[in-house]
Amino acid sequence: MVKQLPIQNNNEQEQQLLKAKIKALQQELAIIEQKTSAFEAVLRSHLINELIEEQELTVLYKKLQQQKKEKRLAQKQRGKNYKENQGLKVVNKVINSNVGEDEKVEKKRLYREAMLQVHPDKFSMNHNKIDLATEITTKLIEIYQTGNLNDLKAFHSQIFSGNVIRDNSKLSIENTELIVANYLQIELERIMKQLELAKAKHTYKVLTEYENPLSFINELKDYYNDRIFKLKKRTRKAI
Repeated sequence: MVKQLPIQNNNEQEQQLLKAKIKALQQELAIIEQKTSAFEAVLRSHLINELIEEQELTVLYKKLQQQKKEKRLAQKQRGKNYKENQGLKVVNKVINSNVGEDEKVEKKRLYREAMLQVHPDKFSMNHNKIDLATEITTKLIEIYQTGNLNDLKAFHSQIFSGNVIRDNSKLSIENTELIVANYLQIELERIMKQLELAKAKHTYKVLTEYENPLSFINELKDYYNDRIFKLKKRTRKAI
């Protein structure tokens, strides 16, 4: 029995080393992600108008594409003699002229706050959430454009309470030596991969490699202005 003790000690030492490596990498990853997130928040604060306009136009463009697809399908179903109505169907919106200026200002404030909170660009580190964020911003735009202040307040409250985007993933570890060892090795590889991706992210490279990282704002403005210009051309019939 005495001969087994060194083996057990070696296992414990290996586990402790793995845990120490994981902890060190987790701390490094946390620092990188914190710096990157803080830098991206600064970028978004300078680009909020461009981000919102680009997302609105993107949603509009997708709607127009869907309308065209549905019309082509309807035309195909009706046969060769079917004549499509010219132009896109305009949906009349009821505008309440009695809405006070204060309410309009409040709606705009809530909308911008919520959009900045859930814009897909914010979740670029988590690819699983980008599609969800896109869906949420689409709904947010719809509520802002056609809903009332109470609707927008309710959705704004949902977003900031954390009920809209939530991470429910959990890890569980059975209490056996083999599974603990396997888990630690898998966890180490997972953290190493996350760290590699975090360091490869363009905004982190800008932050660490640019002499003046804030000069990247001008590059982003050029990019979004070009996107907005192209989207406006594609959606000019609906604007």
